[in-house]
Formats: sequence, C-alpha cells, structure tokens
Amino acid sequence: MKKLLLLSTAVLASIAFSLSPSHAEEKSVVDFFPDKLVDAKGNKVSLESLKGKVVGIYFSAHWCPPCRTFTPKLVKLRNKNKKDFEVVFVSSDHSPEEKNEYMKSEKMKWPTIAGIRSQEASELAQKFQIRGIPALIIIAPDGQPITADGREHVTNNPNKALKLWKKAAGIAKN
Repeated sequence: MKKLLLLSTAVLASIAFSLSPSHAEEKSVVDFFPDKLVDAKGNKVSLESLKGKVVGIYFSAHWCPPCRTFTPKLVKLRNKNKKDFEVVFVSSDHSPEEKNEYMKSEKMKWPTIAGIRSQEASELAQKFQIRGIPALIIIAPDGQPITADGREHVTNNPNKALKLWKKAAGIAKN
C-alpha cells in the first residue's frame, strides 16, 4: 500500500488529467462548487475560504459503515492542516437532517454543498465518476485534480498525504 504514496509527479499529473476532461476550463478550486456552500448549522460559507488550499471533495453518508470508519481519520487530518487543506462534503444521506446530524456527530467543521442529492452534487459525482462511497477526490488550489485516491492516502499514510498532494500541485515546500 505504501506504493500509492510513492507515485511520481508525472503519474499524478496523468491521473489528474484523466479525471478532468475539461481541465483547461478550471481556473481555481472554487470553480468546482456552487455559489452556496453551508456548514453543519446551515450558515453560508464563502468560497473564498477555499482559495489557496488543497481541497478534498468528500463523498460520504452517515448510513455507510465504511464512511463512518473513514470520516474520523479525515477529520483529524483536516483539523491538523486546516490552514492548507479543506474538505467539502457531498452527502448521500437520505435527508438534510441526517446529513446535519452526521456532520455534527463526527465533528465535520468543513463546508458542504447545500441540500441532498442536488444537481451540483450529482454533477460532481458524475465529473469524477464516483461509483461508491466513501470517496475523496483531491483538488489543487489552481483547480487541477490531483488524485482520486485521497481515501487510500489518508488511510495508509495520513502524515504524508498532504505533503504528497502539495508536491503534486507544485506547492510543496523545499
């Protein structure tokens, strides 16, 4: 499994290219999201809060046992690195109440796409060919997809995941 974290920048670039057929259209990570992101309480979250950060688009739901196992790992990684890394939650829950309860119970202090099974959520799932959850797509600050293997990176080596993503995005510190 450690081999996943040893992918070269060239391999990651080819993965990113294959994830986004319209990659030339993207100008910033914020271009992936609708104008309205909200927090667990329903308060509007500015897209500006994503600028300059590596962003993980997290497809998950409370009813999904693997999601409930993975989410605490992602929460820990995000909270430790919230200056450079943010998560946007795309819920597959059955109701807004279930989504909000999941966010609160797991202490997800990141934005989510408003609503459940919205057009915006469906478009993101289609764009990244999401076939199951949990799924974590990693996007560079310039809007280029880095990898669809975010879940594996966080699970197998959370201490090096962000460093790997930043290197692939060309923003790693020397």
